[in-house]
Amino acid sequence: MSAPAPRPSYAAFFRIPHTRHTFTAALIGRLSYGMVSLAVMLSVTESTGSYAAAGTVMALFGATSVLLSPVRAALIDRHGPRRALIPMASLYATLLATLAAAAWRPGTPAPALGALAVTAGACTPPLGPTVRALWGEVIEDNRVLQRAYSLDGIAEEILFVSGPLLVGAVVQFAPPAAALALCALLVWAGTLAFVLSPAVAGVRPAVTKPVARPGPWRRFRDGRALLQPVVVAAGVGLSVGAVDLLVMAYATRHQHGNDVVAWVLAALSLGSALGGLLNGAVDWRMPARARLPLLAGGLGLALSAAGLAPGLGTLTVAVACAGFFVAPALTTSYLIADEAAPPGRRTQAGAWVNTAVNAGSAGGTAGVGLLVGHLPLSLCFALSGTVAVAAGLLSVRQAGPRPRGARGTARPAPDGPQSHSGPHTESSSHHG
Repeated sequence: MSAPAPRPSYAAFFRIPHTRHTFTAALIGRLSYGMVSLAVMLSVTESTGSYAAAGTVMALFGATSVLLSPVRAALIDRHGPRRALIPMASLYATLLATLAAAAWRPGTPAPALGALAVTAGACTPPLGPTVRALWGEVIEDNRVLQRAYSLDGIAEEILFVSGPLLVGAVVQFAPPAAALALCALLVWAGTLAFVLSPAVAGVRPAVTKPVARPGPWRRFRDGRALLQPVVVAAGVGLSVGAVDLLVMAYATRHQHGNDVVAWVLAALSLGSALGGLLNGAVDWRMPARARLPLLAGGLGLALSAAGLAPGLGTLTVAVACAGFFVAPALTTSYLIADEAAPPGRRTQAGAWVNTAVNAGSAGGTAGVGLLVGHLPLSLCFALSGTVAVAAGLLSVRQAGPRPRGARGTARPAPDGPQSHSGPHTESSSHHG
């Protein structure tokens, strides 16, 4: 009888050739996504003097960036990361730089800024889905892949905390448009370094025959296998998207300053990072499709409990506990989507999950904005938590059998050249 394989650590991921360079390069590019929302908002506000114009431009930018993500991912699946990402990143960076130049001096018409923002959003490189798809191609041990996805989620949390701080540092000595120009530089330099990595060079685009195109869901086993992670990701996005405004409303009603809001939201990110770290370190015996509804339910229950917090300290603990389930739920969703993807569709599968969480986040913010002035705050917290619980319960019906066969501890290397979907986020909203 052979001895069981040793349990891999997070270091096992970085021992794979070229992963350190590839991971770091992608983080540089994705740091731009942690900065760009605030940079666009401040730049347009200073240029037009209108918060309404800034909000509209930001909404248009976010909509095109999020909703067109699966389309851009399909280009990467079809043509490979080098042929698709470099033109995409170059165009996106050029448009961001043009937007920065237009917003540098006051007086630029808001429609012109909006047109630039919409066009830039349509070209956003899907670095997050591309990176996760790459790990699915080059990592053979499923336990190491789980750790890679967990590290990705933790890094994303850090980027979306540090991004706004970096924007704040830039605007201390330069116009907000300078931060927007820095976003352009980071995404272009990071993407270029990423696609030039030897790990990416070894991946080939999918070879497809010119047949009639199926609908987007039929490409993934008639959509059933991908529906579970997409439903849960949307529910998590809706719930977490409501938290920012709910915490702000709590602080206002209890006469706390705005600095308190930042600390409570930092606790959410810290809880998420810790949850992701633990989730990646455990060799789960329970299948991912069975864990996912439980993680969504845990998030929902913790958020509902946050609405009953009698004071700021209790609220912070409750929000941190809610965050503890965020990264594990999203990491598990991405893993399931990767398993559901047929050869040559990995980037698209991750992009659908990424789109779901980002669109859900935007919807959660908008929805709670309509409710918070008319309902008790505790009920608003409960409703936001109920969304995550409902998504988890609904996903149980969509779990079904695992596609492509269950992955074992290790996957055998395929014969011949690897077919590839591309090598995400863009946590924008939250995930890039």
